Amino acid sequence: MSIFDTELKRKGTYSVKWDMMKDVFGTDDLLPMWVADMDFLPPDAVIKAMKKRMEEPPFGYTFVPPETARVISAWLEKRHGWKTNAAWYLYSPGVVPSIATAVRALTKKGDQVLTMTPAYPPFFSMVEQNDRKLVLTQLIERNTRYEIDWDDLAQKLKEVKMFLLCSPHNPSGRIWTEEELKKIADMCKQENVYLVSDEIHSDLVYRHAKHVPAALAAEDDAHIITFVAPSKTFNLAGMQASAVIASDEEVRKKIQEDQGKQGFFTLSTFGITAMESAYSEGEEWLEQLIDYLESNLEIVRKGIQEIDGLYLMEPDSTYLLWIDAREKGLSEDDMKEVLYQKAKLGVDTGEKYGKGGEGFIRMNIASPRAMVEEGMERLKKAFE
Repeated sequence: MSIFDTELKRKGTYSVKWDMMKDVFGTDDLLPMWVADMDFLPPDAVIKAMKKRMEEPPFGYTFVPPETARVISAWLEKRHGWKTNAAWYLYSPGVVPSIATAVRALTKKGDQVLTMTPAYPPFFSMVEQNDRKLVLTQLIERNTRYEIDWDDLAQKLKEVKMFLLCSPHNPSGRIWTEEELKKIADMCKQENVYLVSDEIHSDLVYRHAKHVPAALAAEDDAHIITFVAPSKTFNLAGMQASAVIASDEEVRKKIQEDQGKQGFFTLSTFGITAMESAYSEGEEWLEQLIDYLESNLEIVRKGIQEIDGLYLMEPDSTYLLWIDAREKGLSEDDMKEVLYQKAKLGVDTGEKYGKGGEGFIRMNIASPRAMVEEGMERLKKAFE
């Protein structure tokens, strides 16, 4: 029995995934396979480190020590071949706050900010809520896979100050190749556009694929800001700890100035502990996790093949699956009725991911195998 087969009791723990279903879906009797966290315990090493720190009170103000950057840097070099300097690191409670900070720090009100669609919804909201104009370039579907519309991207980069890149891509799990990333970075550099790369899913890569950091692919990375975090990799979102990596001193200074305006200056004591222990001692656990997710993916792949009119967009990464249900011809309301009322399945419908997401379903498979099998049975019965 795998360590990931253990069914955890998450109801009543203030879990967004389990305890907020009524607020999101209008009912709380669903099988939750939506928001991007995992129904797995984090690595034992992280739990032990947290317990050890708990036994060492008091818990006063804590600064992020230089060792934290060294630990993250060692991880990035080993996993992705990217050598970073400890001086390049800043910190944030999470990637979404980092997106907002970068938008405010590096652009002005009224400036245009570009992203691809479909995309993770905060890519839209963090631009618009900070009084910038959102510009979209829609991904092209080719052979059940997303491709970049290079002509459209080139035209729109002439108009904007920043490009928000989701790498790997959420919701499809697409990994951009080194050649694609280099081309994006070069195009941004040519147009004097900041490239902000959200790489929060970069460690959750399936065996056939390889993630390349955008800053590593680029010939010149001075205009690139990268976000990483242990939250998706090790199921530590509640620890509120992430890193911002920027090689350019002026860029870091602008980001720090905006963080100062917010009153932010450090991470929590336990966020620091969790991040350091995960990156320094969590690799074996991650390797086991990837194997487990591969098996869960196969269950869904086979199940989808048995449902007429549903197709899986094959992922390179993440535990989030993008399922094409457009052939069913259902409106969003009808789709929700089938999923929430008939299947009793808590999954995301695609319209929230913007233009091109209509008719899709996003399913989270980072759960014990029995739960994934149950989810697929519910999906089959609902569409029958």
